[in-house]
Amino acid sequence: MDRPAAANPATAREIILEIVRNMREGLEPLHYSSLAPAIFHVYLHADDMERLRGIVPRIVEEASRALDAEIESLNRASLAERLKLARRGEPRISPPDGGWRITILENTDDDVEPGEIAIYSELALPAKPDFGAGAMTKRIATRRLGGTQTSYDKAPAAAPDPQTEVSGVAPSAIPASTAIPDPGAFAVIEYEDAGGRKRFQMTKEQIVVGRGGRDYWTDLKLETLPDVSREHFRLRRDPASGQFFLKDLSRLGTTINGDKVPSSIEFVDGEKRDRNVEAPVPEKARIGLANVVFLEFRSASNS
Repeated sequence: MDRPAAANPATAREIILEIVRNMREGLEPLHYSSLAPAIFHVYLHADDMERLRGIVPRIVEEASRALDAEIESLNRASLAERLKLARRGEPRISPPDGGWRITILENTDDDVEPGEIAIYSELALPAKPDFGAGAMTKRIATRRLGGTQTSYDKAPAAAPDPQTEVSGVAPSAIPASTAIPDPGAFAVIEYEDAGGRKRFQMTKEQIVVGRGGRDYWTDLKLETLPDVSREHFRLRRDPASGQFFLKDLSRLGTTINGDKVPSSIEFVDGEKRDRNVEAPVPEKARIGLANVVFLEFRSASNS
């Protein structure tokens, strides 16, 4: 049965305009130039993604052309500047050395509505030209609600929670192999997200890991892309045996030491159900969330 059309579907042109506006809002001024975000992750509702999937390459091509045109327009000197009657007010914008890198993906959040567009962008540093190499020093989330209103949120990385921060030690000096739980903790988890390098001490028999949100409680809240679900997985310790178990609740999956964990979620008649499927977690494990964030897990008994 065909699904009813969305009341306010996202159009290809609107996606391109949002990418351009996102770039303009995310300019990073230096002294002699300004850097533009180069890497764009665009997330669409499943209905919009299904409708536009066939022309995604064309959208990416035209968005790149529109970004070039916007850079040229922003760099164009005014008449007064050309006549040397006024000094240029803003540093000239440098286009990214490696070109624009745009990916369009399905938004897996449960609360997303048809027509909403979410964009996360990154600066790509010249020394790291590979896709995704730019540090997420600034994330700009762009969202269009109901086809009529657009709001912009510049979201710099939040300060790490004291519970998860490793105080006074440089990230490069904290190899995961030396992570030792504090007395009273069952396990330690080390990871790096948009907020930097962090350490989490597991002091409860069960924790929830994910991006969290207004209606989603998480013990370990990750600052990362929407590929990671708001409630991605639950980690449980059996008090009798000390064995850890992981329940995958995500859309895009979880891995343990590279092996995919069976999903505990199924959809029956459009309803989400938990099958209560768990996978054992070794005393030392690398847990991957949608191949976006990786957690280095170590139980207290392995320390």
